Amino acid sequence: MATPHNSAENGKFAKTVLMPGDPLRAKFIAEHFLEDAELVTSVRNVLGYTGTYKGKRVSVMASGMGMPSIGIYSYELFKFYGVENIIRVGSTGACDPDLKLFDVILANDAYSTSTYAKNFAGIEDHIMTPAPELNARIEAAAEKLGKKIIKGRVGSSDNFYYATTPEDVHATQGVICLEMESFALFTNAKVLGKKAACLLTVSDSLITNEETTSDQREKAFTDMMEIALEAAE
Repeated sequence: MATPHNSAENGKFAKTVLMPGDPLRAKFIAEHFLEDAELVTSVRNVLGYTGTYKGKRVSVMASGMGMPSIGIYSYELFKFYGVENIIRVGSTGACDPDLKLFDVILANDAYSTSTYAKNFAGIEDHIMTPAPELNARIEAAAEKLGKKIIKGRVGSSDNFYYATTPEDVHATQGVICLEMESFALFTNAKVLGKKAACLLTVSDSLITNEETTSDQREKAFTDMMEIALEAAE
């Protein structure tokens, strides 16, 4: 069924969806990794595709930026399109000095001060977790491909910019990097009985102020993409 945010017909999405924030990254994944990729939705230019990868049917759809946005798109995929697994493939800012640009992070859990979970389902927790079995598939895929992943807690923030200095979440909550979506994705999966995971590529460092370009964020995070595709079922 079509929704206000998704024009795809029933059956057009695979059971597993890769979900980058950027619609152009979704387009890049579809065009460079999927065979017979079909554009199944483009409402608001939030692009979604379905094709095959090594014989497996896989979809990729953008989430937009922030928890409200991924909250909408992942909810509709889970609730109305029969999607069982969503793997976020996003960018992140490192707040651990040991992390380097282009390192690939697998979220063990997501910490947030957001009220998303409380408003959505009355959940007071500030830490949400991915599906262990999906994380295990991702770890196995990375090992099979010979690609390094770093596991840790991610921080999901409602803010990209701050008027004041933000709390040092690395020191107080054990967060190794910051992003804006995983907490909401994990919440939706928990409430709806689905599976979610989060793979991230370090796009910038809050320690060294190094950063990647917008073109690199769209096209150069291929290790993360290949691991997620290999883990799709």
